[in-house]
Amino acid sequence: MCGPGLTKRWLPAWLLLLWRLTYVSGDKSRVYLFAPDAVTLEEYSKANITITSSSPVNQSTVIQLNVTYSSRCNYSSVITVPEQVLLPVETTSVTFNVTAHDVGQVTTYLLSNHTDFNNLSLRIRFMVVHSNVLSEINQVIGWIYFLAWSVSFYPQAWENWKRKSVVGLNFDFLALNLTGFIAYSVFNIGLFWVPYVKEEFLKRNPNGINPVNANDVFFSLHAVLLCLIYINQAAIYERGGQKVSRMALFLLLIGWTFAVVSIFLAVAKWIMWLDYLYYFSYIKLAVTLVKYVPQVYMNYRRQSTEGWSIGNVLLDFTGGILSILQMILQSHNNDEWQLIFGDPTKFGLGLFSVVFDILFMTQHYCLYRRPPEYEAVSEQQQD
Repeated sequence: MCGPGLTKRWLPAWLLLLWRLTYVSGDKSRVYLFAPDAVTLEEYSKANITITSSSPVNQSTVIQLNVTYSSRCNYSSVITVPEQVLLPVETTSVTFNVTAHDVGQVTTYLLSNHTDFNNLSLRIRFMVVHSNVLSEINQVIGWIYFLAWSVSFYPQAWENWKRKSVVGLNFDFLALNLTGFIAYSVFNIGLFWVPYVKEEFLKRNPNGINPVNANDVFFSLHAVLLCLIYINQAAIYERGGQKVSRMALFLLLIGWTFAVVSIFLAVAKWIMWLDYLYYFSYIKLAVTLVKYVPQVYMNYRRQSTEGWSIGNVLLDFTGGILSILQMILQSHNNDEWQLIFGDPTKFGLGLFSVVFDILFMTQHYCLYRRPPEYEAVSEQQQD
């Protein structure tokens, strides 16, 4: 795994290469600046930051670093940055030094006196943390819980295939789960890939960082795919006469009606498209609140967890615990405890999943340790 310092050092070069490939046949008079979007420093440390131009400038250019946000009243108590740097004539880069003092965040926008520079909204967000080691640990934890949550879908699919039956797997859970992950995918795709929505996010949160990463998009789309596999298995395997309940259909109708009405409000510009996407994240959170209840009740009614994979539960529990742990460590490392509530969907996923997973483990290992055998006995008696 590459450290954050190495990534930030090579970022301007990669962006410059991308620009050359994209605009090689475009207007040669347009000039672009590139700089790291975010720089993380350990308190009391120093770092060199490079600003790169897409082509050599034809005049000496002054680049001002305008501080627009600081987590503390005086940004200089967090970090020392120069007020301006000089990009000499016929050069393509300039490097300046920053010194971190105390934990906090500072956002600077780059302003230039060069009229040919086009991206005037370029910014650098400096984040000073207690420990870079803790930041690396957070990244490792993030990948572990991402893998745990992703892999957690497979034990149930394997269980269904091995038994050639979905008896014991609640259909209300399947329907609600599919809706939840479709909603979560819409939210992630919109914030990650749609430029107009990302622009709305930056306008509303000029000093914030997009909460959606590439692995979030992959996770949600992967989850939709596995949910569709579950439903396909339910269509071809033994189901025991089970079907989606009226209550679940009613809840789904409410959710999708809310989504359809909201899209008309967004088209009519009564709400922003960003708000529309956040509504989808709330649908996902609401689904997470209720989707496990039918499965818990089915296990109670059958006095068994047969057909409901405990492997799925254990991996989901691992992912939820690590997700919450990462939020706590990140909040401590940044002295920003509001980070825990900054992404309500992610926090809700972790918290509620853990609560229900504990309940499922209690049912499986304590309450209903022996699967019922009355069906097999009944068949033997009939013989």
